[in-house]
Amino acid sequence: MKKLASWGLQTALGLLVVSFAAFAIITLMPVDPVEIAIRTWNLPATDETMAALRQDWGLDRPLISRYLRWGRDFLHGDWGRSFRTGEPVRTEFLHRLPLSLSIGIAGLCLALLLALPLGFAAVVKPGGVADRFSRLLSVFTQSTPVFATGLVLIWVFGVQLRWIRPFANDRASLVLAIALVALHSTAVLARVYRKGLQEAAIQPWFVTARAKGLSETQALWRHAHPSALYAVLAAVHSEAGWVIGSAAAMEILFGLPGISQFLVQSISMRDQMVLQAYVMVIALWMVSIDCLARLMMLRLEPRLP
Repeated sequence: MKKLASWGLQTALGLLVVSFAAFAIITLMPVDPVEIAIRTWNLPATDETMAALRQDWGLDRPLISRYLRWGRDFLHGDWGRSFRTGEPVRTEFLHRLPLSLSIGIAGLCLALLLALPLGFAAVVKPGGVADRFSRLLSVFTQSTPVFATGLVLIWVFGVQLRWIRPFANDRASLVLAIALVALHSTAVLARVYRKGLQEAAIQPWFVTARAKGLSETQALWRHAHPSALYAVLAAVHSEAGWVIGSAAAMEILFGLPGISQFLVQSISMRDQMVLQAYVMVIALWMVSIDCLARLMMLRLEPRLP
């Protein structure tokens, strides 16, 4: 319980630092959001209109005052209004977030489901088909950008075979996006799991398990698996960060209307409220994955920090 309390305090302080740093950087960008809003919404560019918008958005206040106001409003569910669309940012995000989360979470879960049997088969028969395939997959995913693989798949399945409609925002596009997100993580997690099993297999307690009459496969699954799974869960946190960028690339590549696509459309307009909300959503995603991984790791081994 003390470990979780300490982690919670560190996480809260981390989120506070991230939120202020992002707010300061985004706010100090050399652009006037009022001028952007006037051009986008076709408002009269009068001094009265510009002054009213600045006062309404708190742009005439000091930076600290604006940050405190934004933080209070954010915690109460008011994430501001998009300069580009004129709609509440929270509404825009809630409409698009389920798609982005489905790509990221489904891709990460699929990677775990594929990595464990692949890594286990690789360590049971070193140098076998599974071992060589996992090594080849790891080299391929490390050397080839995910968007390049996606473009090849679009050309094969959409242009040559005509099994899918490119950029159609349909179920086939979503399935391909999830598969591509899972591809990289599968390779990484499978190799981590394989290494964890190998390290456990040289421990004295594993030799004792073999001496009791268990086969190597049985001893690996019953005794080495929990230790190797701990290593996999520790690697999930770093993979969750990669999944963010990969899912964003898939949204753009396949034309999926997630929050990353909305962000790209808002960057050119310097839409500060959207940028700030995106930073916080990503930070909360990382915290959630870290919390889930830590809880599962503590369940496997409560004595470990």
